[in-house]
Amino acid sequence: MEDGGMGQRELQREVIDTHLCTGCGACVGLCPYQTSYHDRIILLHPCDIKVGRCYMFCPRTPTNLETMRKSLCEEKDLTPEIGAVKGFYLTRATDEQIRKDAQHGGSVTTLMTLALREGIIDTAIIAEGKENFLHRGVAVNDPAEVKKRGKSKFIVSPTVAEFNRAAKGEAKKIGVVATPCQVLALAKMRLKPVPVDEGNIDKLKLVIGLFCGWALSWRGFMELLRKKTGLDAVVGMDIPPRRHTLEVYTKDGTIEFSMEEVNSCIREACHYCFDTTAEFADISVGSARLPGRWEETRIWNQVIVRTQRGDDLVQLARAGGLLEFREAPGEALDELKKSAMEKKRTALKSIAARSGSSPDLLYLDRFDPVVRMFQG
Repeated sequence: MEDGGMGQRELQREVIDTHLCTGCGACVGLCPYQTSYHDRIILLHPCDIKVGRCYMFCPRTPTNLETMRKSLCEEKDLTPEIGAVKGFYLTRATDEQIRKDAQHGGSVTTLMTLALREGIIDTAIIAEGKENFLHRGVAVNDPAEVKKRGKSKFIVSPTVAEFNRAAKGEAKKIGVVATPCQVLALAKMRLKPVPVDEGNIDKLKLVIGLFCGWALSWRGFMELLRKKTGLDAVVGMDIPPRRHTLEVYTKDGTIEFSMEEVNSCIREACHYCFDTTAEFADISVGSARLPGRWEETRIWNQVIVRTQRGDDLVQLARAGGLLEFREAPGEALDELKKSAMEKKRTALKSIAARSGSSPDLLYLDRFDPVVRMFQG
């Protein structure tokens, strides 16, 4: 996909040293020389391989998005703002307990547990919180284990590292729940830009992407949280629309942080992200944004179906009565596209400011038709 001659040395110089690293974990587990530590990627030992998978799979190294669109999506489904749209729905889990335990409508939990039960996948890679809010990817085979991990803490997890580990083992059919940068890394793997003997990426059978505007730096956010609560007291968090606050739910009640406070904790790499909706997933899921009270709309999801395998799974959930469907207001998809469009324009401005030159877009190709549309 890109010219050869790029490996760990270039990864360090272009991504890690410049704080463009998203912490996705794509470079971890491919060899013994990289690891994830406290939401950072650490290079343990220098590597002299000239064409490295660590560089090729990183979501912040040069990426031919147009090749990816043509290879992974149907052209008739493509939109410039949010990628392929084969279907757009508002859904929520029929099971009230799943809705209660999940971040919003529980659609991701429902779809991933269904994929496990039906044998579409035999292993699910999902994120889980560890001690002191540190996050990691974990491989589970039991649908009940998926249900235990439905909440979001807005901290990056090196989820792709767990995929790399699981794919080397006995798993045959793997599904991954991933953020946009993680989805991009997996998509780069699927294009097989470097020849390898292992067919590990062929084990990837399902990708459910999460809408994401940004992730928080673990260190910065921990310092912010400690001013108001103990870390072990936090049970969840969310960002209600139009309130400009982050709500942190604790055992003793709700604590609010202004977005001005939170903005200082956002990972620097997130300012250069071109994708809000995980465009190269099979299914992408985010919280619903509907007219009315937040308490009523927070238990619904916006769902974008992007591929045939994604559509098959959603329709299976519909036929089995596992997901409830609600008619989306006519403006809902337009609003989502508008939001994604603004994200792309803001990212391009931030990238140009970072590089010091409008033609130099770091990991993006300035001749890519979608990039040119929003930069222009």
